[in-house]
Amino acid sequence: MTAPPQRRDKTMTPEEVVGRLSSGMTIGIGGWGSRRKPMALVRALLRSSVTDLTVISYGGPDVGLLAAAGRIRRLVTAFVTLDSIPLEPHYRAARQRGVFALTEIDEAMFMWGLHAAANRLPFLPVRAGLGSDVMRVNPGLRTVTSPYEDGEEFVAAPALRMDAALVHLNRADRLGNGQYLGPDPYFDDLFCEAADAAYVSCERLVETRELTEGGRPLSTLLVQRHAVTGVVETPGGAHFTSCVPDHPRDEPFQKAYATAAADPAAWAAFAARFLPPDGDEKSYREAVRVWHEEQK
Repeated sequence: MTAPPQRRDKTMTPEEVVGRLSSGMTIGIGGWGSRRKPMALVRALLRSSVTDLTVISYGGPDVGLLAAAGRIRRLVTAFVTLDSIPLEPHYRAARQRGVFALTEIDEAMFMWGLHAAANRLPFLPVRAGLGSDVMRVNPGLRTVTSPYEDGEEFVAAPALRMDAALVHLNRADRLGNGQYLGPDPYFDDLFCEAADAAYVSCERLVETRELTEGGRPLSTLLVQRHAVTGVVETPGGAHFTSCVPDHPRDEPFQKAYATAAADPAAWAAFAARFLPPDGDEKSYREAVRVWHEEQK
């Protein structure tokens, strides 16, 4: 009788994840606005030389930081916001300077583009976008007609395929199963399934049995190991975005980030303190802790 195959330990460091990425890739980043973004992985990406990226994201400070560093060639998004601050300031500045190409589509078109990619389809039909300026500002979009009696016209939402996806969840095991504990799964599962490789950072690494203990429903097991390439334990790895219920958004720090982004000298000082090229997550957390002490 053949022994069952051993399940693989997929734990990695942020630096090992970024070591799998290369310039010119299409990278998907999960989360939503300033909520549950894989910021530790984004910060590791900033410390690398990887550039010329196509970024697919319901954007927040992930897009802002990569834009400020000049790493984006094209952005595919439905919005870029800090939630409590309506428009991400680095994104605003980058768009005003025209430093990268933009594909801006409706939220539903974005979602169905993820579904199409996850199912390895070239597109999926969607009503969203018809009769709107989405079609005007994206002249490459096409429509399709239903082959059935209704003959209805739809937008053909193109698949949002990715070389790699980065997402952040509350819990994960070493095999690649990931769980969210907050009020919204966003679309992290689709990001992982739409990508050739997916990397999950988490607030806490746990044993597999803990993912369903305490009466937690299986529905919270959002990401499953077959779609995950690597797992990174990064407590506070979504900072300064929220990761409910582990921690809320760090509103004072987000405000400081946005204020610094408005002035080149202030941003240089902010980046030198919190995002030095020779830093790591431990030094980042310590710098944030000291900053909060200074605000008291």
